[in-house]
Amino acid sequence: MSQALRQRLFDQLDALVLIDPHTHINPHAPAAATLADVLGYHYYTELAHSAGLPKQRIEEPDIEPKEKVRRLVEALAPLDNTIQYSWLMEMAQRLFGFDQERLTIDNWEGLYDAALAKMSQPDWSSQVLRESKLQAVFLTNDFDDPLEGFDTRLYVPCLRTDDLVFHFARTQVRERLQKASGVAVHKVSTLRQALGRLFDRFTRRGARACAISLPPDFAPRRVEPAAAEAALAAVLAGGESAPPERRHELANFMFWTLAEYCAESRLPFDLMIGVNRSVYAAGVYQGQDLYDSRVSLIQYRELFNAFPKVTFPISVLASVTNQELTSYAWIFPNVVTHGHWWYSNTPTFIEHDAAARLEAVPRTKQIGYYSDMYKLEFALPKFAMYKRILAKILAERFVLDRGWSEDRAFDLGRQVLRGNVETVFGV
Repeated sequence: MSQALRQRLFDQLDALVLIDPHTHINPHAPAAATLADVLGYHYYTELAHSAGLPKQRIEEPDIEPKEKVRRLVEALAPLDNTIQYSWLMEMAQRLFGFDQERLTIDNWEGLYDAALAKMSQPDWSSQVLRESKLQAVFLTNDFDDPLEGFDTRLYVPCLRTDDLVFHFARTQVRERLQKASGVAVHKVSTLRQALGRLFDRFTRRGARACAISLPPDFAPRRVEPAAAEAALAAVLAGGESAPPERRHELANFMFWTLAEYCAESRLPFDLMIGVNRSVYAAGVYQGQDLYDSRVSLIQYRELFNAFPKVTFPISVLASVTNQELTSYAWIFPNVVTHGHWWYSNTPTFIEHDAAARLEAVPRTKQIGYYSDMYKLEFALPKFAMYKRILAKILAERFVLDRGWSEDRAFDLGRQVLRGNVETVFGV
């Protein structure tokens, strides 16, 4: 009964048209051009490198796409147990008609050619969106992105602010802000004005969120005006040579000011918490960062208390932080659980974490999943993975264990997958 019940719930969930609330899609080139764009996803390059493929074989300058795929396919055999390999195979079978169980050195060229033929079609992006049952995807836009040349109802802007908070000491970042805002920053009032213009431009273009990824040692706090002026003056004078304590103080001021503008603009502030950059400095591109279990959401208590009208969708990098996130969403009205990020994005962790959230957090305060994809082709296998897990949880823990009807269980799944994206982000 359980398996049939799971399948029925999955079929209903799989029929939903969804909105993906966090991606890294380039709206000007949203789909892959060749299979190299698929296998070049950092999950495959970092796993292949971990299993023994030298970095220089992956990142050789000017390597042709087909040759890059050949090299990565040669390194796939040790990865066939991973969920990432399953994503690749499901994508290949569903989108490109691949009928083999594994991708090997003997059959990869047929898939490469079939994928290239599909990807070369002028409406390929639209085909992928339809097959993936996606109505819209959220972007990750640099603060100086012109936000032009794409349909913002389909590709929804999101203001990404990492550079502003953590790299404002760099001359290039300050120059980018001046160009994007038309404001020369020389004191706190002009910094506020520049940030305000960014928010105005993004909200006019349909932005639905502000977002940032945060290191494990960051603890946001309010900075008094005089201290902010001193910190800004030191950074403007010294740049990256400014005293670390001044740069840290300015980062706090910048972050707090962004939260104030989120309150004013009624934008949710997506926080992705716990990433340590360049832990493995010799790793491949985007395969160098790891989580740090020392992070705690207690570091954000002042922020959550200070901005009760700002909704904070929270992603944590590691499953070990999920119980704390669940508890904060349990207590704080403005904290929302958001997806299963990065190293938590495997079925074992997702099942544990999603079940805990569904059992403990109000159903209106959970955003089930986002793909975090760089190319549209990944939406289908990633969301399919999550929907299978969600169907299992709903079947076993709600219908069988708690006596819910199938309709009631599906309604909860629909709210977590689609409804809460609409209410939290206003789409």
